[in-house]
Amino acid sequence: MNASTSNAPSNVSSNVDPAELAKFSDLAHRWWDPESEFRPLHQINPLRLEWLHGLVPLNGLKVVDIGCGGGILSDAMARKGADVLGIDLATKSLKVAQLHALEAGTTGVQYREVSAEALAAEQPAQFDVVTCMEMLEHVPDPASVVKACAQLVKPGGWVFFSTLNRNPKSFLFAIVGAEYILNLLPKGTHEFARLIKPSELVTWARDAGLDAQGFKGMEYNPFTKRYWLSQDTSVNYLLACRKD
Repeated sequence: MNASTSNAPSNVSSNVDPAELAKFSDLAHRWWDPESEFRPLHQINPLRLEWLHGLVPLNGLKVVDIGCGGGILSDAMARKGADVLGIDLATKSLKVAQLHALEAGTTGVQYREVSAEALAAEQPAQFDVVTCMEMLEHVPDPASVVKACAQLVKPGGWVFFSTLNRNPKSFLFAIVGAEYILNLLPKGTHEFARLIKPSELVTWARDAGLDAQGFKGMEYNPFTKRYWLSQDTSVNYLLACRKD
């Protein structure tokens, strides 16, 4: 399957913040510049890709990447042999993702402008793997997205989340440090009140019929400019779940 977009956007969910969409749309043309505001995503992408690929080999699997943005993870999963659908509500970002797939010759990936909730109603239990990375903290009702992820995945399938913890350390490191001191991200990328504690995410997942399989933390050294996975979930963290 070659890279493509749908002919028209599906009905857009009310679970969206127009300001958040505008924030990422304004930067859409810079998604695939590894030295741009999206440099951290390019740097952490191999880590999260190998982590999930180690838990469930992607070759031949049907995957949906929710909140795919410019397609950094979607493209990488397709190159692992998965049949990937990337979805987002930011039109400009999707166009960039489609263009990159065409330019890079990435097969096995397509993109659609549709909400997680709308796709879940349309294609329940149709995916082996669902990924939702760096997205939950940008929507008004993250629990609704978690529920949609659970509806989209097949029984026995995997759902992967990544987001930011909500505590004083994460405020210092992920917002003050990353956005205002180190300039790793544009100022205003994250709002502290929208960050999500692991206990909250696990509760939403459990309520949606997902069984938490384990956490990974992600750390960053500003001196070596290196990211790595660890057991420290106090700032950035990833959660793997399976459908009951």
